[in-house]
Amino acid sequence: MKRPAILLHKDELGPVGLDLQPISSLNTMQHIPHRDDHYMFVLLQAGSFAWEVDFNRIVLRQPSVCFIAPGQVHHYLDFKRAKGWFVFIDSPLISSQCRNILDSCLHICQSAGIDKGDTLFTLVPALDEVLNGPALALKKSLAGSLSDTLAALVASKLVQAQHTTNLVGGQKYHTFVHFKQMINTRYREMKQVKAYAAALHITPLYLNEVVKEITGFPASYWIHQEVLLEAKRMLCYTAMDVKQIAYDLGYEDHAYFSRFFKRHAGMTALAFRDTKPLFVQS
Repeated sequence: MKRPAILLHKDELGPVGLDLQPISSLNTMQHIPHRDDHYMFVLLQAGSFAWEVDFNRIVLRQPSVCFIAPGQVHHYLDFKRAKGWFVFIDSPLISSQCRNILDSCLHICQSAGIDKGDTLFTLVPALDEVLNGPALALKKSLAGSLSDTLAALVASKLVQAQHTTNLVGGQKYHTFVHFKQMINTRYREMKQVKAYAAALHITPLYLNEVVKEITGFPASYWIHQEVLLEAKRMLCYTAMDVKQIAYDLGYEDHAYFSRFFKRHAGMTALAFRDTKPLFVQS
């Protein structure tokens, strides 16, 4: 079965792996739901900015910061007198430690308020100078250093906003990060907490304890949310029918999947599809 594609923007950042655009460039952008193969950071200095990210409405008000991870479906809804910057960064330019922190924030805390004079805003002129200045070899080196610095500063703001600073770097935090990474890649085949606990060589009870301490939700919640999110994406952004979606998500019994979706989404899969316009890449 060929799976219809959600619009994906890829390989757009060139050999440097970095780009910088003013928020005013939204006036010339297509506002179509899509995914990127890179990270996107929003540094909002003034005004307000709203978009939908994986079916959640995020509203930024001055001054604030937000990030979108590779693969998240998003589109712009509204912006009023918004001033600031989009910073697009290829994943390899960001350290694995920083990526782990950002990815652990997905669907929990992807934006935070910051001060008008925050260090993040002082990085913009440096990024602009790198992109328009030195020879390619030196440009790559500088881009990598500045990109990782910016991503680390954003990650620190998000961790502070969640009040989890004391947990970052600890064993429980590493367990949670590995758990979420495993969900992202194996949710089609693994849907039980005990399966993830076994793969992590811990007990289901301990896994639940760790995840609940960090996020406030049990481990099963995050497994269900990943399945539900991908189901919603396919319902809205592909022409697959419910039976095809169930099969793609690892359910042999599409009726069981339909019950799962209704229980966790509060409506049937078809009713959810009717609430959203159907965007399918031609």
